Parts: sequence; C-alpha cells; structure tokens
Amino acid sequence: MNETSVGPGIVQVHSMGRQIEIEYQLLSPELQQRPLLIFLHEGLGSISMWRDWPEQVCNAANCRGLVYSRYGYGRSTPRPLDEIRGLDYLHIQAQDALPALLDALNLAEEKPILYGHSDGGSIALLYAALLPERVAGIAVAAPHIFVEDITVEGIRKALDIYRSTDFPARLARHHHDGESVFRAWVDIWLTPEFRAWNIEELLENIQCPVLAIQGVEDEYGTLEQIRGIQRRVPHTELLEIPECGHSPHRDQSQLVIDALCDFIERVSG
Repeated sequence: MNETSVGPGIVQVHSMGRQIEIEYQLLSPELQQRPLLIFLHEGLGSISMWRDWPEQVCNAANCRGLVYSRYGYGRSTPRPLDEIRGLDYLHIQAQDALPALLDALNLAEEKPILYGHSDGGSIALLYAALLPERVAGIAVAAPHIFVEDITVEGIRKALDIYRSTDFPARLARHHHDGESVFRAWVDIWLTPEFRAWNIEELLENIQCPVLAIQGVEDEYGTLEQIRGIQRRVPHTELLEIPECGHSPHRDQSQLVIDALCDFIERVSG
C-alpha cells in the first residue's frame, strides 16, 4: 500500500467561461500503471468533508486518486451569493468543469474510474453518458436521476436544521463561503421548475461498467434511483445496503471500500 499524496493544492482552471481556482489533492500519483479513481463529492461536500476516506480506498485498491472541491466549494473559488445556479448545473459540471480540471492537471488523456456521491453520483452518470469515450467505469452512491418527493422533503428539513442549529458554523469549517454553498444547494432543489429535472433518457448512452450503491434507509431518495439506472443500463451492478442512509461511505465504510476494490480490479482488467 502507498500513502503518498500531493496537496491539497490549488490549480487555475478555465471553466464555465471564466478563470477559477480549484482545490485538489492527488493520491499516490507515482502509481502510474494503476487506475485513476476520481472522487466527486455531494451537494454540500468538499475535499475536507471526505476526511481520509479517499486515502483509505486508494490504499486498499492500490490505485491513484484525485479528490477536488468543485467551483463554489471548499477552498475553490467561492460562488457569489447572488449568482443563480441553472437547472443544468450538474450537466455543466460533467461536460465542462471536470474535463477542464483534468486538462489543467495534465490528466486529459486518462480514462478514469469515477466515484460519485449524491450530486457527485449524478455528475458521474452524466459524464459517462455525455463523454462515454473518456471514462473506464463509474461507481455511484445515492445518485439522483430524477427528483422525488422524499428528496425535496429532506432538503426542506435540512433548511430548518440550518436555521435553528449550529449547522452554519460547522459548514463554514469546510468552505470559504458556507452560506453560498448551502443556499446554492437549497435554492435550486426547491425551485418548482427543478421538479421536472430528469436524466433517465441520457443514461442509455452509458457504455462503461456501472456500480450503483444506495442505503436502504436513504433519507434523500428511494431505491428507485439506482434501480432506475439498471433499467436504462442493464449491465449495472446494484448494491443495496441495509442499515445505511444517504452516505454509504460513512454508514458502511468498509463494505463500500471492499465493493470498490472489487469493481476497480474488474474494470481495470
């Protein structure tokens, strides 16, 4: 096992029509003959919110890793509070922002494996659907492929918690601007027009291996999210985890690590 890492650092990226700074960390970059696993965080996530879990995965799988905070998150360029997030914000992350980051890091020729959680899972699915030639495989945990009532209700509850507890202070420890991160997430998901957001048809373009993971007790989505992926992408492998909520990598960490190690070995051949 190798525990070498580079960063976290900052790289200048031209994305979304502007020059921005993106916080990133490379794990075991010297393992050039091993697969590259890219970690895509949730809607309130960042490098620091993963804690040491990406390192645990890369050490167990003996692979390279890339962890980064998307625009507006972590120590990346903050999103202005008055900047409106479009209904296609996840598509933009998949089709523009991630390729731009890989280009800036001289990784554009890689065919990585993606691990995406929640919003990050949706980005991984969109990346594989829109850029099928640029990915070797994807593993998604608690992804969204359409908007459910349980998701909207969960976000409304999160808004109440944000207003009534120390949640803002805890979020601020992980982001330049925690208020901007939270408002961008809540505002788009509670926008009435976003109820029609749906990527199911796009999924049929996915050619690479897919591992779809979800907790049976996920408070932000039903198992129809990952079962819906399998209906559109029949070669999808499902992992439905009992006693697990919306964050399988925290609730059932070792089980997910073991599943990822097996998936990475099969994908890398």
